[in-house]
Amino acid sequence: MDVLRSRAAVTGLFVTLLVLVPSVSASAAYPPVDRPGPPLTVPQQKLAGALECSSGLAGSKRNPVLLVPGTTLNPRVQFSWNWERALSRLGWPRCSLALPGDGMGDIQIAGEYVVHAIRTMHAASGRRVDIVGHSQGGMVPRWALRFWPDTRPMVNDLVGLSPSNHGTVDANVVCLPGCAPSFWQQRRGSDFLEALNSPQETFPGISYSNVYTRTDEVVVPNLGPRASSSLNGGGGAIANVAIQEVCPLNVSEHLAVGTYDNTAYALAVDALTHPGPADPARVGSSACRRLFMPGVNQLTFALDFGKLLAHVARVVATYPHVPKEPELACYATAGCAG
Repeated sequence: MDVLRSRAAVTGLFVTLLVLVPSVSASAAYPPVDRPGPPLTVPQQKLAGALECSSGLAGSKRNPVLLVPGTTLNPRVQFSWNWERALSRLGWPRCSLALPGDGMGDIQIAGEYVVHAIRTMHAASGRRVDIVGHSQGGMVPRWALRFWPDTRPMVNDLVGLSPSNHGTVDANVVCLPGCAPSFWQQRRGSDFLEALNSPQETFPGISYSNVYTRTDEVVVPNLGPRASSSLNGGGGAIANVAIQEVCPLNVSEHLAVGTYDNTAYALAVDALTHPGPADPARVGSSACRRLFMPGVNQLTFALDFGKLLAHVARVVATYPHVPKEPELACYATAGCAG
């Protein structure tokens, strides 16, 4: 009887999820991919204040790296104790972008910050920009590339660390009583994601490396050829790589992939140091010998990661909920006149 009740409960959950996921309309109309992007609505001062860069962008001999944090996070709590240190040791110029509201607000607005960052870094360096983003931070640059086509020639690599490219069924449940705007938009089958992935997911000339973990508890489901983080076609060079393809015993979860996991770091750096996307064969099993990526101080790791977890909990508990998904901006619809 207990087994039957358990099976019924699981069946009921999946039925609920299927009901919650909006159906895809075959007649859904989105703008052509070559339509020029709209003017940015966020004030210039706010856009500039959200981007913090190291020295050395001007005259750099390699592409600068743009770091984009995930939902509930900002560059200080996510990247200051790992990625920023690692890139400094490599001597690579980099910028970190703070998404408004710690990535909890309308992702369409966050996309404008990414557009500004790409344009600014490209102009300052005279080079194409490499992007490394975690979770929402690995997905939102694609909104910029989709709806502001002038940014595409400015970007060389987009490395997503457990990116929410196709959302998560977790959000479908979390948003039942209402949730933050970006949670709504990262629901599996949301209007936002349908627009983002229409009519193609990638663009020629850009290399896309989607590095994720099969034990992800946030971006769900992240298994198989249609993992939520994966991208599938459109013209760009694509590598969809689970860290378990390199290190089968690696059980890193969602936050680990974006903060300290050495295998994820090795795959990202492989993409940034070779033409095209990441290649697991080049990384090899040597990446499995280390738990922590370069830049992480093992003596302060517990404190650093603890601060991150506390920040996530505080943001989730205090950010205002809204009753429904934000409406698509006019520019993301086919009928938009402006």
